[in-house]
Amino acid sequence: MNKSNFEITPTPLGEGKSTTTVGLCQALAVQLQKNVIACLRQPSQGPTFGIKGGAAGGGYSQVIPMEEFNLHLTGDIHAITAANNLLAAQIDARIFHEATQSDTDLYRRLIKVVNGRQEFSKIQIARLQRLGIQKTDPTTLTPDEISNFARLDIDPSTVTWHRVMDTNDRFLRKICIGMAATEKKMTRETQFDIAVASEIMAVLALATDMADMKKKLSKIVVANSRKGVPITVEDLGVTGALAVLLKDAINPNLMQTIEGAPVFVHAGPFANIAHGNSSIIADKLALKLVGKNGFVVTEAGFGSDVGLEKFCDIKCRYSDLVPNVVVIVATIRALKLHGGGPNIASGAFLPKEYTQENLDLVREGYCNLGRHIEISNKFGLPVVVALNSFSTDTEAELALIKELAEKDGAFRCFKFLYNLETSLENKIETIAKQIYGADGVEFKENARERINLFEKQVRFGNLPVCMAKTPLSLSHDPAKKGVPKNFIVPIQDVKLSAGAGFVYPLLGAISTMPGLPTRPCFYDIDIDANTGEIEGLS
Repeated sequence: MNKSNFEITPTPLGEGKSTTTVGLCQALAVQLQKNVIACLRQPSQGPTFGIKGGAAGGGYSQVIPMEEFNLHLTGDIHAITAANNLLAAQIDARIFHEATQSDTDLYRRLIKVVNGRQEFSKIQIARLQRLGIQKTDPTTLTPDEISNFARLDIDPSTVTWHRVMDTNDRFLRKICIGMAATEKKMTRETQFDIAVASEIMAVLALATDMADMKKKLSKIVVANSRKGVPITVEDLGVTGALAVLLKDAINPNLMQTIEGAPVFVHAGPFANIAHGNSSIIADKLALKLVGKNGFVVTEAGFGSDVGLEKFCDIKCRYSDLVPNVVVIVATIRALKLHGGGPNIASGAFLPKEYTQENLDLVREGYCNLGRHIEISNKFGLPVVVALNSFSTDTEAELALIKELAEKDGAFRCFKFLYNLETSLENKIETIAKQIYGADGVEFKENARERINLFEKQVRFGNLPVCMAKTPLSLSHDPAKKGVPKNFIVPIQDVKLSAGAGFVYPLLGAISTMPGLPTRPCFYDIDIDANTGEIEGLS
């Protein structure tokens, strides 16, 4: 049985989704003696040292060793960073070399000489075949064929591939490269993203094996030519090198909970930017190991409007797996916030509304939980509500949520929200109306142009949609709590992850490079020089 965990619309305090996932895994494994494996994402060092902290769970429901889990682990994110930046370097290098060399010189340098003879590499032969040139001897190409083969003619203004690093650094959100004299004034503006926002991370999470990963990597579109032709990783000749850098990262990492239940930690795409789920490989391996009567517990980032929708409409499509049950993690304090309670901040004292019984706030805020149950039902999934309880919660508040949630529960058969054959605009509108509760969608001119371009280009119009939106509201506006009404979703831009296999619309200003807060978590992190014990990491 495959279980998927997500939470209600989260608050700055977090609702304890990872803690509940680990706790559920331990209850099944230790208390009920069932075969069970949890599948979790690997945390990014950006949030770990920034404002969120680690993601190993909490209390006695943790993945251990916690320090390894939250820091480098086996270096998967570093491997993705290396692969991403190798590709970025090749893009700019290719633009530079094509601008400074003749067709003849460029062709001569592109072809390797073996024992005094020029030879095409495998990836170059594949490019020749895509161009319709059925030749394998480099000396037999005509001048036109040489030019077509050697020149990608990348339009620098269309490059969408950014360099990445696994650190929150707001000053890298916009940079200028090529400033050295050796680059001959070939400057352009670009940016850094955080490493887990790389499409390569999404590819790793959605791949089913090495061959599938290589296929997905080869399809990544990084720019267009001046004629409007998509430029892919395969065109740049770097597919094999990226796969080599990821040869170990494709394997899930085996860890354990405090009580000894096994956990696969693999991949870590952000849910507001990408699809926000651990890897398909980890899920399939876990299902094989637990057997027919076992359980696999995984989680989807943020709420049903973000993590679950993408889990079902993207991950389930590519994995051919569907969950048997959904667990929604909720807290009384989060429901009070959605019911109109005062704003709360991580690390600050909670106002009295959150530490004293207030049934009216709970009742008003239940609409948010009810909406997440309703969204889950749209996918035909049975729902369990897990209340992550705190000492300030009262029996009356817990009983009220139980009563209201039971009225909204239902059992149906799994189904996708939309058909892949429908238009991109229709898919976006379907998600906005049925999941977010919007009245409609407003496509900005740039977004509509991008949609038209993608639908004209082969295969891109039939891809699933991965909405890039705030996780702090069911709408596009993080200030709108509860269940927002009477709003239009603005689609600012639409971008393509051809390798991972989805199109992602941007709902407002979505940053792919977080910034450090005034008081980052690293103020509390240290290592004892005598014992080697790490302090302050949670």
